[in-house]
Amino acid sequence: MAATRSGQRYGLLAALLLAGGAGAAVLPEDRADLLYHSYDGGGVEVSGPSLLVRKSLGDSVSVYGNHYVDTVSSASIDVLTTASPYADERTEQGAGVDYLRDGTTLSLAYTNSDESDYKADTVSFDISQDMFGDLTTVTLGYSQGNDKIGKSNDPAFAATATRQHYRVGLSQVISKNMLLALNLETITDQGFLNNPYRSVRYLDPLSALGYSYEPEIYPATHTSDAVALRARYYLPYRAAVYGEYRRYGDTWGIDANTWEIGYLHPWRENWLLEFRLRQYSQEAADFYSDLFPRQQAQNFLARDKELSTFSSRSLGVTVSYDPGLHWNFIERTAFTLSLDHIQFNYEDFRDLTKAAAPGSEPLYEFTANVLQLYVSLWY
Repeated sequence: MAATRSGQRYGLLAALLLAGGAGAAVLPEDRADLLYHSYDGGGVEVSGPSLLVRKSLGDSVSVYGNHYVDTVSSASIDVLTTASPYADERTEQGAGVDYLRDGTTLSLAYTNSDESDYKADTVSFDISQDMFGDLTTVTLGYSQGNDKIGKSNDPAFAATATRQHYRVGLSQVISKNMLLALNLETITDQGFLNNPYRSVRYLDPLSALGYSYEPEIYPATHTSDAVALRARYYLPYRAAVYGEYRRYGDTWGIDANTWEIGYLHPWRENWLLEFRLRQYSQEAADFYSDLFPRQQAQNFLARDKELSTFSSRSLGVTVSYDPGLHWNFIERTAFTLSLDHIQFNYEDFRDLTKAAAPGSEPLYEFTANVLQLYVSLWY
């Protein structure tokens, strides 16, 4: 019976606990998650561990701490054409507290991220309120981040950026099997917003390549808005389907659309399988160009491929196994393996590792694989 309830629990999580009364506010469970993550694609390798531990203090308070490490090795297309491959490490420390009173949950969190040339501190506050018999949940949130940017090959370089994130959400139980959620967010950034190592290229008849490089220049402000609609449907045989559409737009001229669909299926008594498909597409920033006509062609200049016109498609699968083991103070364990394969296709960013006349190089594309392996312990 314990294993059966576990499978039901996973299905309900996928459907955001749609069955009767499951929308009531509760504190997160006491648990620890040990994660190993890996990203490999486009000449970039990122990997490392993460540990998250959460514990309740009485019936109204839950606290958590998180330690996260990224080891980065980059020989990306940008690095190969303008610099040398590099390696770096980023560590992130986080802590937070949730306070529950009746149908209201207050959450406060702090995160510190540190790498050789970039330091970031972020404080977040969220409030969630259940109403109308716990069928409706409204959430409000605000985060502020302060970043310090350096440059490893220029000790005198120092810049800052401030980021503010506003969010509001509404989730509604439509029936015992279906939940809809609508989320809105606005992010405002101010300060030094581009990469100090990145350059743009421009036509230069005096260069043997036919082009030369100059530093990127971004606007000092950036505001983005996003709206997301999500649906979850819990199927009679304990499976669940879900879908999401997200629309994004910003003051730099980028417009983006994201579609995602997924299916979760319990297998036997101890297994849960998830399959998902995600499609993303965006239009380029107003000041982006793969090749500018001349030096200082305009006030703002960018050649970051993430600001170009591109699309990506990812296929993913997650396998979770609950062996039903418990000992001493450990009530339950679970093992999860998640794999995603992503294809990126760029429509106006060219592969400069291939020799050709400036502006006629082949368009860049690459694939990436993302792996997550983690162990969860409930106590």
